[in-house]
Amino acid sequence: MRFRALETAALAAGYEVTRDLPLAAHTSFHIGGTAALAISVHDETALPTLLSICRESGIAWMPLGRGSNLLVSDRGFDGAVFFAPVGSPTVCGTDITCPAGVPLKELCRTARDAGLSGLEFAYGIPGAVGGGLFMNAGAYDGQLSDVVTAAVAADADGVHALTATEMELGYRHSVFMKTRDALILSVTVHLTPDNPAAIGARMEEFMRRRREKQPLEFPSAGSYFKRPAGHFAGALIEQCGCKGLRVGGAEVSEKHAGFVINRGGATCADVLALENEVRRRVQETFGVTLEREVQFIGEE
Repeated sequence: MRFRALETAALAAGYEVTRDLPLAAHTSFHIGGTAALAISVHDETALPTLLSICRESGIAWMPLGRGSNLLVSDRGFDGAVFFAPVGSPTVCGTDITCPAGVPLKELCRTARDAGLSGLEFAYGIPGAVGGGLFMNAGAYDGQLSDVVTAAVAADADGVHALTATEMELGYRHSVFMKTRDALILSVTVHLTPDNPAAIGARMEEFMRRRREKQPLEFPSAGSYFKRPAGHFAGALIEQCGCKGLRVGGAEVSEKHAGFVINRGGATCADVLALENEVRRRVQETFGVTLEREVQFIGEE
């Protein structure tokens, strides 16, 4: 009953609507309960109306791309999930504008094929473009804030174009993360001309390093903790003897201690218990407080 107005408006706009969506199937961790309602967005026309309904009805909502940086509660999410728009990136000179639901890997390949450099670091980051901007994703000394110049987002008051300055991009931070009231629709990046073969070689080298050092063979949400000032989370965790530490189906990866992996059948409760033990050991040993990088959804 609580979602009736939202569901009706979404269907009237031609959006696809799903009730009781199993979120474990839509996250890279393969963990979590159901979302009460899921709406697949293909354009911006009705979004402000839908988000306004959420605000007026007290319905919690969240954007979802490829679910690569999420830990969902075993109880699920008693709210609405909005799947970001998908489509094809558009190249205009040295700029590329990309729908938010497109995988980062696809955007990187588009840049390579167009002979545009600057996104090589992002090749292999498993998330969507919108999710990457939401957390200012980065790797190998690069981050999206190095190349992002503009974005379009919708909130309950309308559709807005934002500059890079307005997005307040910092280490694993953006204005979207701070306010949590807008759905990213598209992202524009500014790149540098280069030889496609050279760009492709750098991309493949980064991918080789990922395969070599990261536990890509297991479900995870990527790096679990943020990098503490002056330290590397993985190194601190390893030095505390936490590599291979396991609670239920959740384990600190033996390949890279910065990753918590789902060895099979892990629950959200398993992951949180493991997180708490790792945080305790690091705090007691080094006096460093680890902060979760993975975004938690639902009730702990």
